[in-house]
Amino acid sequence: MLRYATWKIVSIIGMTVLAFLVIVPSLLSPANRDALISFLPKWVPARAIVLGLDLQGGSHVLLEVDSPSVVKTLIDNLRDSVRRVLREDKVSITGGIGVQPRGLQLRIPDANDRAKVMPQLRQLASAGSGLADGSRAPAFDVIENDSGLIQFTVTEAGVNAKVRRAVDQSIEVLRRRVDALGTTEPNIQRQGADRILVEVPGLQDTSKLKEILGTTAKLEFRLVSEAGADPSEADLLEEVDRPGGKLPVEKRVMVQGEDLTDAQPGFDTRTQEPIVNFRFNIRGGQRFGEVTSENVGHLFAIVLDGKVISAPRILGPITGGSGQISGHFTVESANNLAILLRAGALPAKLTIVEERTVGPGLGQDSIDAGKRAAYVGAGLVGFYMLITYGVFGVFANIALLVHIAFIFAGLVLLGATLTLPGIAGIVLTIGMAVDSNVLIYERIREESHQGRSILSSLDAGFNRAFATIVDSNVTMFVAAAILYFLGSGPVRGFAVSLALGILTTIITAVTMTRMMITLWYRYRRPSKLPI
Repeated sequence: MLRYATWKIVSIIGMTVLAFLVIVPSLLSPANRDALISFLPKWVPARAIVLGLDLQGGSHVLLEVDSPSVVKTLIDNLRDSVRRVLREDKVSITGGIGVQPRGLQLRIPDANDRAKVMPQLRQLASAGSGLADGSRAPAFDVIENDSGLIQFTVTEAGVNAKVRRAVDQSIEVLRRRVDALGTTEPNIQRQGADRILVEVPGLQDTSKLKEILGTTAKLEFRLVSEAGADPSEADLLEEVDRPGGKLPVEKRVMVQGEDLTDAQPGFDTRTQEPIVNFRFNIRGGQRFGEVTSENVGHLFAIVLDGKVISAPRILGPITGGSGQISGHFTVESANNLAILLRAGALPAKLTIVEERTVGPGLGQDSIDAGKRAAYVGAGLVGFYMLITYGVFGVFANIALLVHIAFIFAGLVLLGATLTLPGIAGIVLTIGMAVDSNVLIYERIREESHQGRSILSSLDAGFNRAFATIVDSNVTMFVAAAILYFLGSGPVRGFAVSLALGILTTIITAVTMTRMMITLWYRYRRPSKLPI
């Protein structure tokens, strides 16, 4: 018991000092914190604890994937693929491809032509034009009759697969968009089968958030339909610059916005109007150069979310892989469009189901309530330990203070978000940490009552209580891990605080308490135990 290595003592004291230094920025005002961060070297982790939505206020938005738009995307992609197959195999149809609410139909009167393309058409239907989830259930049901009529009807399996994939892709896109706003620790996660929860702590202006979240940012470059062209091969799209005006634009997309690698706001050197400069990847740049080379003199429409932003005339080949978008932007709208284009387009339309703002006043009330709970809980526990165990209770209280410091330091270093349930988890670990000390002290008391010496009682108390402490904490840690991996939002915040508290309990309640009692016994040499 008396042989406590010097390096262990130095390590424990060093870890304690480091933990208090890590949490110092969280105790300072924002101005003092910024001054401290500017003074310290960059490699020093001078960060403050990130507060969750329930503590500092912010915006809460619940989005839902629009199922009709998902169905429309499935049908449009299938129509384009069917048209490509017919064109490659030089198969003629009667009456064109008819689009229906839940599918499409076409008529191939020649039996030989049908036999030639039907395997490919069935393959397209089973693959859902590349949009199914790889399951055996086809995205479309295909019905063929003797008159040559072929009908494609979308299946629920195809829609559900597309919705699931749209939610997964949308989460990543939304995360990039919200991060570009400069917010801290947003919470973006799946809510059910077709909904996405977005929580942005500290952002009180929901209008800007909704503008970023509610826009699909689907950018396309399409040729304007020439006079005399087949009307069925064109879409009448609204022009942003001409309210109420319509422009016939070819259905075929010449260059996809997904080939963009960068988009930055800027100003036109001639008019000084805000614009958006964009740059393509290699594939997009080559395609853009080919289209502009082959269509000199034609109007080239820049379409964003189904609306024509601008339709400049191609004066010559553009082979540099870059260009600019103009359309009477403001500085803010140009910056927002650049953010959307950099983050990528949403795979499906999202609608806002629920929105609310948590004011900073309500968040401060939560912080005050959490502080009161922590102070009262820690105070009562400390008072009980002091009355019951005397000087050993003082050691337990010191270890408890270090235990709390370790938890907050862990939250800072992990970049975890502290929520109100997280504070509840910290309060719970206060009791758990003291419970470990109680087990040790009671074991020491039992050994002393059995006639053992002071040194033997202390040594047996720590050694024999250690296994019980580890077993109980491992059980709780497993429960915290389950809550973290299966829970979401506030539940995960509670699990993080609980897990950190369990890990620090081993250090403070066992190692640190043992060190303090060892040093106390070495220098005091008491004749009897104070418990």
